Amino acid sequence: MSDFMRRTLLIGSTAGLALLAATAPGHAQRGAPPPSDAIDGYGGYDDDRLYQDQNGALYRRRGGRYEPYAGRVEGGRPVPDRPGAPALRRSAERPPVEAPEAETVPGQPGPAVNPAMKAAVERPADDGPIDYARAYAPIADDPFPVPAFNYKKTNPAYLRQEIAYTGSYEPGTIVIDPRAHQLTLVQPNGRARRYGVGVGKQGFSWSGISTVNSKQAWPDWYPPKEMIARRPDLAGQVSKLQSGVGVPGGSRNPLGARAMYLWQGNKDTLYRIHGTTEPESIGKSVSSGCIRMINQDAIDLFSRVSVGAKVVVLN
Repeated sequence: MSDFMRRTLLIGSTAGLALLAATAPGHAQRGAPPPSDAIDGYGGYDDDRLYQDQNGALYRRRGGRYEPYAGRVEGGRPVPDRPGAPALRRSAERPPVEAPEAETVPGQPGPAVNPAMKAAVERPADDGPIDYARAYAPIADDPFPVPAFNYKKTNPAYLRQEIAYTGSYEPGTIVIDPRAHQLTLVQPNGRARRYGVGVGKQGFSWSGISTVNSKQAWPDWYPPKEMIARRPDLAGQVSKLQSGVGVPGGSRNPLGARAMYLWQGNKDTLYRIHGTTEPESIGKSVSSGCIRMINQDAIDLFSRVSVGAKVVVLN
């Protein structure tokens, strides 16, 4: 499977995007009202804003997904083409790419999506009784194989559980307790699902409220330059990808099989809830702030969480 196919599965967002302003990238700027002849008020897009990733590439949002934008920009916002004007070509940095043996997701505009990746995103949740032998068994029908997790050598407090819930958060809310190294997904009827997690080490821990702005299966990982500076060993793992220097999605990617991207308002926190290639770190404080999960648990949570879900990280 090509790098392009792995990158095309984008639900709700592209990691690291920020709103673009005329003089200060990363901040919102509302422009003039959208043209009156637009079908939905924004010419088919969700809003009249531009979004910019950490590498300076521009995007617009359509149907909750982000599409590369190579049109005109004035005052920090996109300028619609005049009716009958020739279509602007994409920039040389983002040429159109054909994706053979792929299909378009019904009801979703934008690039084609590899069928295997689509199936991964649509994997149904297992709502039967939690059987650890089944829950942590190897997964062979995902785009990349997920090895079995040896749950017998793990503290039971960090294994997937269904529990009673008497707290005040609404169903669908994710509550993370860094001290207990546990993540709880509140469900209806006084129930919840709890998972063990790895959290930020000293100096990288955080707390607050955010939302799941997007979800991605087998995502690419783009470590910040500061992280690469702190860890020179990463230099040998990264390569030039479509959106910058990073590690392509796959079995060796630190984000694992699934990732949920956490934003606060219109700003990417740069924190993720994600799978891991180091399941032995679950129950420990070792990350750079992200919330790590056993890959099988990340897949299970991914299938239950909606884009827009509230995430509460306790102090």
